[in-house]
Amino acid sequence: MQDNHLRAVQQVRLHCTEGSVEWIYPSRALRVVLEPILARAQRTTLCIKPFRGFRGASLFIERTGELDLLMADGERLERVHCFRAGGRQKSALFIQANPQEDISRRIAGFHYEFPRRWSSAGRLRRPLQAACQPCNNTELLLAVCNSDFVIRGSIRNVSHNAERQTSMVEVRGSRMYRQRSGVFEREVGAQVPNWRGHIHTLLACHVRPGEGLFLFTGAEHFGEAWLGCAPRFKDFLALYLRAKRNQQNPCDFPLD
Repeated sequence: MQDNHLRAVQQVRLHCTEGSVEWIYPSRALRVVLEPILARAQRTTLCIKPFRGFRGASLFIERTGELDLLMADGERLERVHCFRAGGRQKSALFIQANPQEDISRRIAGFHYEFPRRWSSAGRLRRPLQAACQPCNNTELLLAVCNSDFVIRGSIRNVSHNAERQTSMVEVRGSRMYRQRSGVFEREVGAQVPNWRGHIHTLLACHVRPGEGLFLFTGAEHFGEAWLGCAPRFKDFLALYLRAKRNQQNPCDFPLD
């Protein structure tokens, strides 16, 4: 999208549940109204991730007619912002271009998505103490039904990124139950099917390497896997079998 200088503030309306906006050579201002078609959901969550090369403008979220700053020009934080959205008030983002003598090679933009109602985004938006707590039994049983990815495997390594305030868990999976896209890749040349991938979580959760098999579940946000529930596989299996005997399992889970 290029500014045509016809109006001080341009406005666009988007109806997709996820996508991106790229504003080339930003000048003046752009208002982006997000109006996704969401079944039965009057209030939901909106997540925004500014482009890594965001330059030449500042990004705001519009709340009840007022603007709250999300990212100032010059910031280099790859931070995901999530907040409540929907209801009568439409979700709107405001990009204010900063005066520049030379606007060439400046691009202001962001990715956005409305995560599904049950996803790890909900856990990440809680206070840190709650977001880092282990899932309860109900959350564990729902996780295998509704998560974007479900994989059984082990932890190979854990690394930390102080700038992003996140930790990254390197996972080797022996059984892929489900994944929405290709965040986990199959190992080439392995005699038995194995999968590799990385799962992100909050640095404040102090994730450490652990022995044994885990059942990793979670949501995909902006092409990255984010941790939801991750019980030891033997503990989940015992919980699931008990729930199934009592006809309390919300969905069927393969036992192979």
